[in-house]
This record gives sequence, structure tokens and C-alpha cells, in this order.
Amino acid sequence: MPFLEWRGLVKRYAGHPALDGVTLSLERGGVLVVLGPSGCGKTTLLRLTAGLETPDAGIVLLDGADLGPLPPERRGIGLVFQDYVLFPHLDVAGNVGFGLRMARWPRSRMVDRVRSMLALVGLAGYERRRVQSLSGGEQQRVALARGLAPGPRVLMLDEPLGALDASLRTGLLDEVPRILHAAGATTVYVTHDQEEALAVADRVAVMRSGRIVQAGRPTDLVERPADAFVAGFLRLGTLVPVSGRTASEVVTPLGRLPVHVAGRPENSMILVRPEAVRLRSGPAFVPVRARVVSVQAGAYGGRLRLALEGAGGERYDVRCLLEPGRSPPAGRLLRVWLDPRRLRSLPTR
Repeated sequence: MPFLEWRGLVKRYAGHPALDGVTLSLERGGVLVVLGPSGCGKTTLLRLTAGLETPDAGIVLLDGADLGPLPPERRGIGLVFQDYVLFPHLDVAGNVGFGLRMARWPRSRMVDRVRSMLALVGLAGYERRRVQSLSGGEQQRVALARGLAPGPRVLMLDEPLGALDASLRTGLLDEVPRILHAAGATTVYVTHDQEEALAVADRVAVMRSGRIVQAGRPTDLVERPADAFVAGFLRLGTLVPVSGRTASEVVTPLGRLPVHVAGRPENSMILVRPEAVRLRSGPAFVPVRARVVSVQAGAYGGRLRLALEGAGGERYDVRCLLEPGRSPPAGRLLRVWLDPRRLRSLPTR
């Protein structure tokens, strides 16, 4: 049985649905990342779970019990926000131990718990530091330690890395999954950042307009996106519209492609992943005109950014691996090939 479960959650604001029948579940100790664009309902889902707002329909179950009758302070749910919300008049130990003092933990036990939480988040020995003296990454670690300290039944993080610069964010991306799993925390993590979601999650739920579009393991979503929105939001490749089909091909601005389309072709798009674009011909490959936009060096080989040119002047930016010995200059016209085995049709819904 799932540890945390949302069944048919509906929430409306001024008649507009922020959540529209959300059904989702999470196993004990798992890390679920709820991913989607701003305004899709992610934070509303957290607020309903924490008891900060009441659903118009549906229920939230924790370990089989309906949370509806319980006030926020009795739900056993910890919250960590994007802007840290640390107390400036308290030192690091005071911030981490705040929830423990509210729960009237004995002092000796509280000191031990604060020390162990700071060690877990990589801040051992920081107990007497002022929070104003810490970097943004260190402050977020303090906020995470404070959220974990009382041992919440569920820890919920709302865009926790959103306020950090790129270098601090990258460092914490490596650390957050380790910290959460070491703590054994059942975690709901909200973000709009695809890289964050795929790095942190055991399971990802993609939201759009108050609904769950697809949920599954990160590898499942990357390898088998449910529709064009998921593929586009995860930046899996370039999407090319379909205008028609024949018995064995689909008609696109890039020409006829031997790809199967289920359903109406005008409600489909072709996903062109980087590995589908080739600089050399092969059996059944489809030729396409392209212009080199840029050549990007990388630690594990370079990439070409290309603009595929459609028959009507359409342009579709793609990236592909740069083969050894082939480094065409920007602006050059090329003939490249698409490997039909690596193309996939997706519904637009």
C-alpha cells in the first residue's frame, strides 16, 4: 500500500482549477519530484498536503489515514522553502533545533540530534555560526537540516534550490539525494527544473494545467515520454509537426519520414533526439538540409548545433554528436541524415 496517496484532488481559485483530479502515490522512503511549469499546480499540491489549504474535492492519505480532519501541526509534515526562512536572531544550532524545542525535546537529546543533522548535511561544527555569515548553499543546508531534525513523516521541499546561483546549485544537486536517502525521508520535491528533477527523483510526476500528464521513474520518462509536452518540457530533443501520412510514412516539413503514427497525424509530432541526427548516411536514413549554428566543445566530445531547414523555410534547431575529424564552421550548409529507428511520434493531446 502506498505510504502517501492523493486521490482525485481538486482545488479551484475564483472558479479556475489549480488542481483538476490529481491522483498520485508515493512509497515510504521514496523521493517524488513534482515537475512542471509555473502555475501548473505544484505548490497547491504541497499546500493541500500540509493542511495549509483545503481541497474542494478528493482526499490525501498518509499511511492509510485521511489527513483531512488533522490541522497542519498534527500531520507530521516538514516544509523547506526556496527562501530558507531562517531566523536571523538564532545561530545555526538554534535554527536547526527550533522544531525540536517546540516539540519539547530534552536538551541533551536535542543537542545530539542537531549535531547529527548538521553532520548529515555537511555542516559539522557550524553550531555557533551566525546564519547571516553563511553562503546561500550553506543556508539551504541549514534549512534542510531543520526540516529533517524532527523526523517528519513526510518532508516537502518547494523549489529548494531556486534561489541559488549555478555553481552552488550544482554542488547541492549532488548532495541532496544522498542526504534524503541517508535520512530515510519520504520526500515530495517540487521544481520547474528538468535537470534537478532527473538528478534527485526516484519517481517524477510531470504536471500541466493542474493535471498529472505522466508519472514514473526518471528513465521511463526519458526513454518513453507520454506525449509531446513531456518530451518538450524535459528537453529530450526537437519536435517536428506532422501534416499527413501515407501507408508507410508521415509527411513533415523535413520531408517524408518512415515513422508510425497512432491516431490522427495532425495531432502528432515527431521527436528528433540528438542521437537520431547523423553526419554520415546509413541504410534507410533520410537526408535533410541543415545549416551549422555553432560548434560546442565538451569534455566527452563536441556537439554540433544545427538548424534543419524545411521545404517551406521552417527551421528546427537540433544538436548532434560531433564525429572525430569533422568540425564544420558555423554558417556552413550541410546535408545530414535522420535515422528513422531513433525517431518517435508523440501525441500532442
